[in-house]
This record gives sequence, structure tokens and C-alpha cells, in this order.
Amino acid sequence: MKKELSKHEIDYIKKYQDEGYTVNYLFQNDCLIDSETKYGYKPDEIFIVAHHRYEGMSDPDDMSILYVIETSDQKKGTHLLGYGPTADLEEAEFFKDIPEENYSKNADVNELT
Repeated sequence: MKKELSKHEIDYIKKYQDEGYTVNYLFQNDCLIDSETKYGYKPDEIFIVAHHRYEGMSDPDDMSILYVIETSDQKKGTHLLGYGPTADLEEAEFFKDIPEENYSKNADVNELT
């Protein structure tokens, strides 16, 4: 099993920013919004390069997934999704609606050997 670089999302966000994944995506109105251009992406325009799951050290209910994203128009960035008891269900459904073929073969870094 591949080891995680860190137990904190910010370390991975920085790593991916250094690799060119600089767009910050926000979820609004059933779209993933580019925070700079304000363009709203639908699930079929999103490609998941990698995702990392986190559980809070002091609170197991503090859970999140960092998605590393490329879009159909070649933009690259990240999105942090909270999950667990306090998750935004519409946001979680959006990510479930991304076509399976839009996930990289090795998207789940926790599955890599």
C-alpha cells in the first residue's frame, strides 16, 4: 500500500499546486465552479486524477476527500469535499454523478501498491 505524504490536506494541496493544479473549485448550484472564471462544470466535464481521504485526528467525524481534478477544457485544480455526518449531500451526489470512465485508473491513492 502506498504511504500518504501527510495526514493534512494542506500538504497535498500544496504538492498539487506545485505540479500545476492551481484552480480552486467550489460547489454551487449543482456545478463545480472555477473560483476565478466562475465557469460551472457539470459532472461529465470533470476528470478525477486522484483523491485522498482524511479523517480528523481528534474527531473521527471530521472527514474529507481531496479531489485532484482536470476539466474538459484542460483546467487543473483541487476541491476539498467534507463527508460523514455533516456532509453536503448535494455535493456528494455531484461527485457520484461523475462518470466512472472519468476517474483515473489509479485515482484512489490508497489503493495503489
